[in-house]
Amino acid sequence: MYDKLDFIAGKYEELSAKVADPAVIADQPTWQKCMKDIGEMEPIVTKYRDYKKAKEDLADVKEMLDDSSLDDEMREMAKAELYELEEKLEQYAGELKILLLPKDPNDERNVILEIRAGTGGEEAALFAGDLLRMYTRYAERRGWKAEIADANETGLGGIKEATVLIKGRGAYSRMKFESGVHRVQRVPETESQGRIQTSAATVAVLPEVDDVEVKINPDDVRVDVYRSSGNGGQCVNTTESAVRMTHIPTGIVVTCQDEKSQIKNRDKAMKVLKARVYDYMLREHNKEIADQRKSMIGSGDRSERIRTYNFPQGRISDHRIGLTIYKLDAFMDGDIDEVVDGLITADQAERMKNF
Repeated sequence: MYDKLDFIAGKYEELSAKVADPAVIADQPTWQKCMKDIGEMEPIVTKYRDYKKAKEDLADVKEMLDDSSLDDEMREMAKAELYELEEKLEQYAGELKILLLPKDPNDERNVILEIRAGTGGEEAALFAGDLLRMYTRYAERRGWKAEIADANETGLGGIKEATVLIKGRGAYSRMKFESGVHRVQRVPETESQGRIQTSAATVAVLPEVDDVEVKINPDDVRVDVYRSSGNGGQCVNTTESAVRMTHIPTGIVVTCQDEKSQIKNRDKAMKVLKARVYDYMLREHNKEIADQRKSMIGSGDRSERIRTYNFPQGRISDHRIGLTIYKLDAFMDGDIDEVVDGLITADQAERMKNF
């Protein structure tokens, strides 16, 4: 591990000198690539410097303790410092291992978020609407931008399904573990007897992909346009602005009607279609990635129940890591970082076993 750290530190110094070269500055693509590499290496190099400084300090303290002329008071102080430095070194070594873990290439990408009502009828649709609000509020808290591409609403304010584009650095890294079945236990608004009902909604989190990574042949896509429905302003039911795209080889269908402009709806629909085709390709042809995702966090398969929201008890339980917290109201308002952090930590711990 330390040979690798020495190599990264050397490369960091080399690139830092390179980006100050006027010839490199003039070559903007090369300069930007160097700056990106420096940004990725900087946390590792900074932590490694902390580690080496603590190691040097530890050697100095040990040398001091070997001095027979050291008085009792100074010796006790040196022993206390020795203990602190040993703890620091252990902490830094653990943090360095995490920093060196292979990165998910999709972690920095934007997200295509899909929410669908599952079993439970209208109550499931209401819960799906609650999840939509929770994730859009979470995006706001993180400083990300959330755009609803398509939403099929019900009469009572729930949603049958919705697709959201979430744009922000690291969005996929924090949201990728949300894929799966979310179960709710509560008394529905339509329940007159006060009985608790169990319903569910499914969530799928896909990384937004570039043209370079997934090529879609225009001949393989059937595009239909139609009049929008639901709340959408003056253009609803008056212009054919809504778009439905069907990827013929896979049978994947995407709809988008959120924008008044057909061109904008086409653009959003194509982004979602590419993400779904990319996800399909990964699941069909790259089983290794699917196995990596299973680990402690689970496969992310849509049939897998990952979390329960119990309203009478005010609790949220994530079944993959055995975490239960009692702050449901805040959680449904987008304060979900405690669970997200727990999932990330569990994933890191599992991957470190094979480090």
